[in-house]
Amino acid sequence: MSRPRLALPLVLLLLACLAWIFRAELAGAFDFARQSTGKPEALQVVRPTASSSAKGHAPAAAFDKLSNRYWAPERAGTFTGHYVRASFEKPVRLTKLLVTPGTSAKQDEYLKEARPSHLTLTLHKESGERSTKPIRLKDQAGDQSFDVRGSDVVQVTVAVEDAYGARPGRRPAIAELEFFGHR
Repeated sequence: MSRPRLALPLVLLLLACLAWIFRAELAGAFDFARQSTGKPEALQVVRPTASSSAKGHAPAAAFDKLSNRYWAPERAGTFTGHYVRASFEKPVRLTKLLVTPGTSAKQDEYLKEARPSHLTLTLHKESGERSTKPIRLKDQAGDQSFDVRGSDVVQVTVAVEDAYGARPGRRPAIAELEFFGHR
């Protein structure tokens, strides 16, 4: 009769030992489950940079969560090769990107400069690996949402490939870039 009474404590002791031995793997599995099922959060950008910036339109304006300020490159009349780059303090898992093209989310201000029509996102991983994703924007005021998947991302480069309203004297403007995912 004493055997059944010992079985349960021994099984519990064995499970506790196994949990201790594989605690790192269990923590990783729980973290993966949380990130896979949890709601994405807004990711904070640090040290934004750009290929160049027009006076009064620094790269930080594209990440300030205000759609009435914008980033634009220094040279007007050229619409490719310009980029803005976001860095993250620690590697992140990206899931979504919101882009507000143009100078503002308001229709009457939106058309003041050129608006990106095609962007190329380059995800820079902590390991040095890079991946790219083309984005096609609509010519409309307000934010546009895109699924962007990437793990261990430390930087994202957003390059302008083409623009709506392109003509001499105008610059491609981006009012806001917002990244969502998990830290």
